[in-house]
Amino acid sequence: MSDSAKKDYYEVLGVERTAGADEIKSAYRKAAMRWHPDRNPDHKREAEDRFREATEAYSVLSDAQKRSVYDRYGHAGLADRPGMGQDFGSIFQEFQDIFGVGDLFGFEEIFGGGRRSGRSHVQRGSDLRYDLTLGFEQAAAGVHTKIKLSRQESCEACHGVGAKSGSGLAACQSCHGRGQLRYQQGPLVITRTCPTCRGQGRVIREACPRCHGRGRLERERTIEVRIPAGVDSGTRLRISGEGEPGANGGPPGDLYIYVQVQEHAFFERRGSDIYCTIPLSVSQAALGVELMIPTLDSEQPMKFPEGTQSGQIFRMRGKGLADPHEGGRGDLYVRVQVVMPAKLTREQRKLFEQLADSLKVENRPAERNSNFFDRIKEIFN
Repeated sequence: MSDSAKKDYYEVLGVERTAGADEIKSAYRKAAMRWHPDRNPDHKREAEDRFREATEAYSVLSDAQKRSVYDRYGHAGLADRPGMGQDFGSIFQEFQDIFGVGDLFGFEEIFGGGRRSGRSHVQRGSDLRYDLTLGFEQAAAGVHTKIKLSRQESCEACHGVGAKSGSGLAACQSCHGRGQLRYQQGPLVITRTCPTCRGQGRVIREACPRCHGRGRLERERTIEVRIPAGVDSGTRLRISGEGEPGANGGPPGDLYIYVQVQEHAFFERRGSDIYCTIPLSVSQAALGVELMIPTLDSEQPMKFPEGTQSGQIFRMRGKGLADPHEGGRGDLYVRVQVVMPAKLTREQRKLFEQLADSLKVENRPAERNSNFFDRIKEIFN
């Protein structure tokens, strides 16, 4: 679902933006009880969507850091910050802490947790970032390229378990395989994740010699990516599922490619439009001329009319950059710079003197409302 299509998290839980942690937890408890699929057999699909929606909202609003980002930037702010998305693994624990019981309503089963004996803490994998620098022409045309990146992947020897082949796992002695430790404090029962097995309920008997019990190894991968035409510096591209794998069978994270485009020696970019400057001699500007103007992919003829002024801008429609967001192409704007000779030959001086006699200009300040003054402002602006 796109960020624009997502509902406001406060609206999902039915609380005000000033709601405290206890109010948010209470609202989520009510939503979870109401929308659990097992309680809505006639509308299971809708209930599951609402249940996921409430869980996602709670995972953000119950976390002070995520909530602060969401309050300032909304859904887009969470998407732009790798690791800010919902973590269903941590929600499993929160769910059980809120209700004071084990996986009473099948929460883990719905979201892919699977096991009922001990909590597997299924977690989404970490997102990765890759910075890609492109030449101006590459960004203009779009490219298919390959990038190399290092990421943590499941160990093939132990299939990500961390245990030596044949040794398997043993029930955690601290929590007796439950993955939780419970403490009685008066009438209250407080449940916490077991620190020995980290909520797994099982521990490794003998560590895998390949990954030393970590269950993961760093691998270098080559990934082919498509860069659309017209991207600009700061563009962020998302490659779904190419991040690091999730823990205990959780979904992988995403790969985010941040693009930096080099400047061009001739063209200046402004959005999807490009600008360039073409020098004209005094005679070319006065008499008019037709020149071949370089564009992004070829050369195109352009006529400069008689009496062209320095600073005047001409447009070639559709000769700019592709717009990767809205489609279409920008324009090419050609700015004229009339070049005065720094030094004249004797013959050139004589010709200019003759021309000066026929082109009389009153050398006094122009009035502010004159056309000449307006042209001067346009040139300097």
